[in-house]
Amino acid sequence: MSALVANFHWRKAVGHAGLAASLVVLLAPVVFVFFWVISLSVKYDIDNTAYPPIFIPDEITFENFRRLFQDTPFFLYFWNSVQVSGGATAAALLLGVPAGYGIAKSKAHSMAVLMLISRMTPGLSYLIPLFTLFQMIGLIGTVLPIAITHIVITLPIVVYIMIGYFESLPVELEEAARIDGCTTWQTFLHVALPLARPGIVVGAILSFIYSWNNFVFGAVFAGRTTRTMPVAVYNMLTFEQFAWGPLAAAAIVVMLPVLVLTIFIQKEIVGGLTAGGVKGA
Repeated sequence: MSALVANFHWRKAVGHAGLAASLVVLLAPVVFVFFWVISLSVKYDIDNTAYPPIFIPDEITFENFRRLFQDTPFFLYFWNSVQVSGGATAAALLLGVPAGYGIAKSKAHSMAVLMLISRMTPGLSYLIPLFTLFQMIGLIGTVLPIAITHIVITLPIVVYIMIGYFESLPVELEEAARIDGCTTWQTFLHVALPLARPGIVVGAILSFIYSWNNFVFGAVFAGRTTRTMPVAVYNMLTFEQFAWGPLAAAAIVVMLPVLVLTIFIQKEIVGGLTAGGVKGA
């Protein structure tokens, strides 16, 4: 008996060690790049261009961040990103949550597949017709077309997540509401919607993150004063020189809101996705 217990513990330890080794192999490149960007952002230009590369500088400076905010309207770009991502996420929730409920309750699985395909379709497929449309109505160079096009990214995410949540809800609760005289809309508002709160939170978070990080639509539709933050970082590249310090500082500023958001609500994300997946299985 003791031999079996020892063998079990040995296999368990080997399994944990293998999992840890796999995580190290997968995460090491990401962690290295992240800390390398931080290193670039707090070094002088002479250290950033030194060979061999200097990972930990002798003297740390925040000059790159000062140059970023003093020499460029980065607060304006930040506000543009907040408007675009916030507006696109709000519109996706307003349209996607009822759509997910309707698809789930009508068992329109073909619509769910269509939503998934639309999410997988490259954004470049929409650029030419949308650019032509917005050019005709004179919206090119404003924030509005960027927010509208970001709905292409956020809406399928919300719909697909909400379909799984609404399909997992107990049917008995909705049947009881209908017996009490509730209409379909009242059942949705007073029964299904409160129970689907974890799914709504997950859909909102993922939509905001995908919209915040999107580059393509902002690069095409934005003007000089309506750029979002990813586009602003790209426009810091010049043919004359690579200002690695300010560029790395800009990348840190772009990543920081999403990183902080993910750290503080990671339990909501993991718990919400897991709950929807298990219940819908």
